[in-house]
Amino acid sequence: MDFTDRRVVITGAAGVIGGWIAGAFARAGARLCLSDIRAEALGGRIAELGRDPETILLHATDLMEESSVDELVELVRRHWGAPDIVVNNAGVYPRGTRLVDLPLAEWDRIMGVNVRASFLVSRGMARLMIASGIGGTIIMIGSGAARQMRATSVAYCTSKTAVERLAKGLALELAPHRIRVNVVEPGFAPGSTASPLPEDYVAKMLARIPLGRTSGPDDASSAVLYLCSSVAGFITGAVLSVDGGNSIGTFEPSPG
Repeated sequence: MDFTDRRVVITGAAGVIGGWIAGAFARAGARLCLSDIRAEALGGRIAELGRDPETILLHATDLMEESSVDELVELVRRHWGAPDIVVNNAGVYPRGTRLVDLPLAEWDRIMGVNVRASFLVSRGMARLMIASGIGGTIIMIGSGAARQMRATSVAYCTSKTAVERLAKGLALELAPHRIRVNVVEPGFAPGSTASPLPEDYVAKMLARIPLGRTSGPDDASSAVLYLCSSVAGFITGAVLSVDGGNSIGTFEPSPG
């Protein structure tokens, strides 16, 4: 797919899935604005993309702070006027604590990064699109956890359910402005430094995936590019699972 000179904002761009999405858009010719609280890691991401650093906008965004999100939006306005595509990829996946033991500060962090920030970024960027008359696209990165509650990960599951409802609400309200909003649910992709996972948990999760592997670089990123392309021009408010069947239901491999 060709995204030459399309202006793409990606939050959580220093992460595993964020990096894959950034790479896919870079190869398709897009102009990038990469956002992540890990400023040093963002510099490394540019080197991986093999692009001229002068052509990429960077912002060390603290998604828990409204003023920092406002700075990201202003950066985009100042350099581009408005984005064509926004990918709300940033998220945290803490696990291992039951709700009765979960500190309020941790609940607020999960909801703040996964839900509140998606609202703030989408609101700010949508305002730029509307002001510029751009029929853009907003993507939320969801999770099958929105439909499968998991003990010790209830706050995360709740946040991802909220993200899907947020996306559908935005899709309704932004449709008159020709702004489409959709959700991509990536498959299990271990390796995040922000939310590290123990080896036994990774092995257990892998055994549950019907198609027998974890998510790779081309899986979720291809779905994102598809939903942002003209081919998907009549799709809004949709949720696309790209998880090897992991969210279908309980799966147990055949013995032998």
